[in-house]
Amino acid sequence: MSDREQDLQEIRKALKEMIVRDLSLEDIEPEDIKDDEILFGEGLGLDSLDAVEIVVLLQRNFGLEVKTMDQGREIFYSVDTIANFVYENRK
Repeated sequence: MSDREQDLQEIRKALKEMIVRDLSLEDIEPEDIKDDEILFGEGLGLDSLDAVEIVVLLQRNFGLEVKTMDQGREIFYSVDTIANFVYENRK
């Protein structure tokens, strides 16, 4: 496994734990969330308030800012897309 893939796995795990803990998702465990599962609407069922919370989590935990909601829509599609954003932009 490449360093990149190993890093992405660790980021995905941390993101899932944060999402479940900080968004107060009941009856869902971090391991229940698939890497490519759609987070909003039909998928996991997150809403716009959850999106704001994810922005705060990325800022607090990774020092990253999401500049626009358009950028956010792309980034917040799935745990995998968020993990890639974190990997590419972390300091």
